[in-house]
Amino acid sequence: MAGDRPLLASRNSSEISNDRIAEEDALLTGRPTKRSSNGRRPWAFWREIGIFVWAVVATGLVIVLAVVYQKSHDVKHSKPAPSGKRNLIFMVSDGMGPTSLSLTRSFMQFQNGAPFSQQLVIDQHLIGQSRTRSSSSLVTDSAAGATAFSCGMKSYNGAISVTPDHEPCGTVLEAAKKAGYMTGLVVTTRITDATPACFASHVHQRSEEDRIAEQMVGDYPLGRVVDLMFGGGRCHFLPNSAEHSCRGDNKNVVELAKKNGFNYIDNRKAFDDLKGGSALEFPMLGLFAQTDIPYEIDRRNETDIYPSLHEMAEAALKALSDATRDSDKGFFLMIEGSRIDHAGHHNDPAAQVHEVLAYDKAMTSVLEFIENDPTQTVMVSTSDHETGGLATARQLHVTYPEYAWFPGALANATHSAERLAAEYMGYFNNHPSEDARKTFVKNSIENGLGIHDYTNDEVSNIANDPASALYRYADMISRRSQSGWSTHGHSAADVNIYASDPVAALPLVGNHENTEVGEFLRDYLGVDVKAVTKELRKKYKELKMLDTSGETVGWMGKIPEEGERLDGQTHVASYSGDFKKRGVVHGSNCGCGH
Repeated sequence: MAGDRPLLASRNSSEISNDRIAEEDALLTGRPTKRSSNGRRPWAFWREIGIFVWAVVATGLVIVLAVVYQKSHDVKHSKPAPSGKRNLIFMVSDGMGPTSLSLTRSFMQFQNGAPFSQQLVIDQHLIGQSRTRSSSSLVTDSAAGATAFSCGMKSYNGAISVTPDHEPCGTVLEAAKKAGYMTGLVVTTRITDATPACFASHVHQRSEEDRIAEQMVGDYPLGRVVDLMFGGGRCHFLPNSAEHSCRGDNKNVVELAKKNGFNYIDNRKAFDDLKGGSALEFPMLGLFAQTDIPYEIDRRNETDIYPSLHEMAEAALKALSDATRDSDKGFFLMIEGSRIDHAGHHNDPAAQVHEVLAYDKAMTSVLEFIENDPTQTVMVSTSDHETGGLATARQLHVTYPEYAWFPGALANATHSAERLAAEYMGYFNNHPSEDARKTFVKNSIENGLGIHDYTNDEVSNIANDPASALYRYADMISRRSQSGWSTHGHSAADVNIYASDPVAALPLVGNHENTEVGEFLRDYLGVDVKAVTKELRKKYKELKMLDTSGETVGWMGKIPEEGERLDGQTHVASYSGDFKKRGVVHGSNCGCGH
């Protein structure tokens, strides 16, 4: 039967051959074929034409959609530059890596009896990550990291807003001041430490904090560029003839600041008299500690002496907002949770969680300000690097490890390892008997760390070696919480980027170099950093000064000798020999703040 034939066999070969001959005839003679009795094209022909046209249109549509999608994800096409009056709040969580958030979030949930789904405030504003390498190493320090933010450029470890070829680079804060913005710095470490220093000073070596102090109050080519500074580091502003000074000379930088117009305060009462910023008069210099403001775990018991990070941030925001109310320019404010980094250097998880919570609280204050202030404002937050190689896991024995870590061990601590070590050093210096020292150490372990299962060896090691006490106290609580650390220094981990408005901060969505954070700060404010760089470089060659040894140097200080720093040129250092280990005794030179 015909219906049983295969489809391809429905026409015999002679029929197909005749059709092909007719088509070839038509092509040669120009006459139409006679396959159709009415002279019209068959349906199959038009169906094929239709399919071809549809395919062309569909392909074009796909290409158009792909281009539109690509442009929508290309920050250069998706977010126009901001216009009109605006404020920029840049927050730096020094030394805080992603694991710091895991550690602190679980600690918060344990402490508050909260469900595992409860987040920190900062968690809700994550938009991307930053790559942190410097020009001299895959592992940056805070100086090179903050230079990437302030100048938008890579530089060598130790450089304070100086390029790898030792030229000054203009900063976003300096450019903002020249453009008419008001400016501020709020930190919990020394105001002369690397991160704040990178926004308002230029030196070849971050250790030159005496020179940084002078520049920050206006003794450098640009004059005064900071309207408000809150933090610690008073010892670098006092002449070395004064009690508690840490300067190498007899310059009185507090008096220099006053000469340049600064109002100066140095205690909690004077801070309270600012009435949350409403009674603050610009310019303002507030130095509330000789060196660093204590860790939050210790400071919370000394609120009558030291203001908190969120209190300083709130006062700064209020004062800057009031001062720019009638201006066509807003303000630029940098807020740093500085001592997250120090807790990482000390490998102290109890100090760490309280520092991160303090930073989270400061961010809450910033977000509330943004919500209520009429001026368009964006907050961007990131870290200069991760410190400590923190892991929320630790293998204590050769046997297979538990899948666990224990935030309850951190909740029992009432003091930092730093504070306990300092108290013991003071006790040890009175040379009491060994039994008395052991009794003191046992009490500090029980009352300061909340640890009661200590061993005789742990007590003896601290009692007989106070120089290593800080690290031993920290290790005791790290082991019991099973918090792991790979270093007392920094790591090369990517760090998170957060923003109050992911649309306003769209150029920072995704994974970026840390210099792109600096570029965003500059572009959001619309300021000319290059012009500041040009001015600084001209004056760099003109100005000279004497250092503490009487040697004539440039105003940025002495360029470090080879060996004092890694080569400033961009490269990755190569492994060239046996690894080196520090001894059990670290002494006071822990590298904290580096």
